[in-house]
Amino acid sequence: MKKILALLLALVMIFGLVGCGGGDSEEGGNEVGEVAVFWYTFGDTYLSSVRAAMNAAFEAEGIVYQDYDANNSQTTQTEQIQTAITKGASVLVVNIVDASSDDATQAILDAANTAGIPVVFFNRSVSEEIVSACETAAYVGTDYTQAGHMQGKMIGEYLVANYEALDLNADGTISYVMFKGQEGNMEADARTQFGVEDADAVLAENGKPALAFYDAANTSKYLLDQNGAWSAAQGQEHMQTLLSKYSEDNGNMVELVIANNDDMALGAISALQAAGYNKEGAKYIPVFGVDATDAAKEKIADKSMTGTIKQDAEGMAQAVVDIAANFQAGVDKFEGIDEANMVGTWRVNIPYSAYTGE
Repeated sequence: MKKILALLLALVMIFGLVGCGGGDSEEGGNEVGEVAVFWYTFGDTYLSSVRAAMNAAFEAEGIVYQDYDANNSQTTQTEQIQTAITKGASVLVVNIVDASSDDATQAILDAANTAGIPVVFFNRSVSEEIVSACETAAYVGTDYTQAGHMQGKMIGEYLVANYEALDLNADGTISYVMFKGQEGNMEADARTQFGVEDADAVLAENGKPALAFYDAANTSKYLLDQNGAWSAAQGQEHMQTLLSKYSEDNGNMVELVIANNDDMALGAISALQAAGYNKEGAKYIPVFGVDATDAAKEKIADKSMTGTIKQDAEGMAQAVVDIAANFQAGVDKFEGIDEANMVGTWRVNIPYSAYTGE
């Protein structure tokens, strides 16, 4: 962490601290130079679909771009941003690694603004206060509470419709596990909270008890991806571990899997299938995710996964490209953006939708 902060401070010192909206626009400005796109990792399945859509949209617009993979390291991303600014990038498009750090967001904006380069943050949430203060910055993301609310409603309705069949422990309560993904991430926080709260609300309306986290000793009531990668590997590893102790034979089987993204859900399904569940003719543990990746849709189609919340990769990619093109053209950054998706003068929200394959 100290190394990251030192690099961020160095970045600010190199390019100076100035207010947003100023800077030298002739060197590395909006008239020439490629769009530099910084991804927190190329290993994220959902973001791979965003990247493919974004690259296609840039090419359709005739915009030269360069993708950078930070491999989940803010240190690496900071160095990449330094390189792109030095090369004279026209726009910085940033999927920030350390979404919980306002210092990282501010340092990127300070350095870019000094060089006269606008910034489009996307997908991983950044501070409204910081971005809204900068005329040459924007954020494209989602209403991160919406996915949790939609997932919770979907889960609650499914449980009510299938309650007796899903109560494998025959104790009148549904036992669940929650795969959070990453600590300090606003999307993860909201999905973890509302995915359970809203499911409980539907259950209560129908005279059913609230969900019970499978491990009473875990006061957090979630499991993290320790690497912050929201990965299938972590979902599978966690599920394998808990199935060794929590089972039908022991009378404490996990009866519901809630995951904050599809990759972790898919990992959990792999472990469940290895244990004999969620296969044709076998007992079924409902599994819910977020993103509606192609792999998740396939699992929903073959009935090994229950549902997911679609995060519109193409819509997010197109909005980013439109804003970057507007910055290059020197027009209003939100020109051509659907006003229904705009939040103030700093943000564009891409809507979610439920997906159950029906």
